[in-house]
Amino acid sequence: MKSNPDAGAASPEAAAETEHPPETEAERRRRRAVFLRELAEARELRARVQPRRTKERRMREALRMRTFRI
Repeated sequence: MKSNPDAGAASPEAAAETEHPPETEAERRRRRAVFLRELAEARELRARVQPRRTKERRMREALRMRTFRI
């Protein structure tokens, strides 16, 4: 097997990514909003696909909340 002489060097793709200017606050918030939307969608899908587990999770969460009430 041949040794790759560039194995220790950064790849051209990695170098290209570091050349981008830092993202603005608006871009970061937009990406975060998309991520949170997709996360909520995935949770809803999981709740539909696995109703028994979802019910158990809700019951455990309710029990936890009751435990700390005064």
